[in-house]
Amino acid sequence: MAALMLVMSSIWWGILLVTRALGLALYWAVPVSAAHGLLMSMGFMPLFFAGFLFTAGPKWLRLREVTARSLLPGLMFMLAGWVSVLIGFHTYALVSCAGVILVAAGWTVLSVKFSMMVRRSDVPDRIHARLVAFACGIGAIALWTAAVSLAISSELMLRTATQMGLWGFVATIFAVVSHRMIPFFGASAVPFLDAWRPMWLLWAMVTVLWLEAVFSAAELWYRPFSAAMRWGQVAVELPASLLLLYLAIRWGLVQSLKIRLIAMLHGGFTWLGISFALSALSHTLMALTDGAHSLGLAPLHAMTMGYLGATMFAMTTRVSSGHGGRPVAADDVAWTLYWILQSAVLLRVIAAIWPAASTPFTLLAIAAWTAATLGWALRYGRWFGRSRLDGRPG
Repeated sequence: MAALMLVMSSIWWGILLVTRALGLALYWAVPVSAAHGLLMSMGFMPLFFAGFLFTAGPKWLRLREVTARSLLPGLMFMLAGWVSVLIGFHTYALVSCAGVILVAAGWTVLSVKFSMMVRRSDVPDRIHARLVAFACGIGAIALWTAAVSLAISSELMLRTATQMGLWGFVATIFAVVSHRMIPFFGASAVPFLDAWRPMWLLWAMVTVLWLEAVFSAAELWYRPFSAAMRWGQVAVELPASLLLLYLAIRWGLVQSLKIRLIAMLHGGFTWLGISFALSALSHTLMALTDGAHSLGLAPLHAMTMGYLGATMFAMTTRVSSGHGGRPVAADDVAWTLYWILQSAVLLRVIAAIWPAASTPFTLLAIAAWTAATLGWALRYGRWFGRSRLDGRPG
């Protein structure tokens, strides 16, 4: 379902960008940028989360395995809901509202199920699982808020809900999982690396993301930001970028290049540090020029397509291979698709920084993104639902 939503949203946005470039007018019942933000931030990611949290989660918490059938009602609500949302974007906002209600209901059911698992567990170290459960709750609140905003036709509330969901839900879960899994994977694959992941680092990463959520929401409600407020953003983002880029090196970015799958994870994480560096530079320019100059959406796409997209690509490739009873490695197909996706990120960042060439670079970016996601879904989607190749249960 997650792979289907990923491909569907990619193709949908690609078609819309092409029609816009050709000067063809489409009807929008929901403002186009708000619709894009909602679908791309919370459309396919929660479905991937469900697949990950209910396979890795029981192992973290030392609980019995969760059956796929028990997740089906919530997942079906979400998939049907997003189909309705897409239809409503181009017909009636209330159709999208009904769709988001289904999505919110489905995700709420899954979030409660995971939270109950965390409560039942007697594992001493449940900090990562508790943070994930909390972020899942934020995601449910964001989706219900989005439903209300569509019901009352409030674009401002819809954008606020999207920012809440992006930073407080999706990015937070990625940061928590990155802190727990990336150093572990690196140390397992490269013996002389250690799994360095102090708890203060986890709290620092999560705090920075939550501050970004506050900044993003505040900027929607209190425009324009003063120069002092811009410098306040820089004071958070610049140290965060230095910490995150150092962390990428500390976790073995260079050493990991010898092992493709680990390199894919590190390559995704590096974009998080780059995105904060771009944000700091953009807000510096805005503070110095009274908002006249900035890097546009470059920092946001570096985070969403770069960090979230590339890390998702690497993690799902690893999980799909492992749970399919296949070698846990990135072969030539996976490696090629990964670099096509990375090129999409770079092209989209360039499009944001270079407004005069925005259209061709954006079209190239969505073409590369769609090629990578469609190629991944066709390759790995054929494995889902089949017995493991190694004959083990699953």
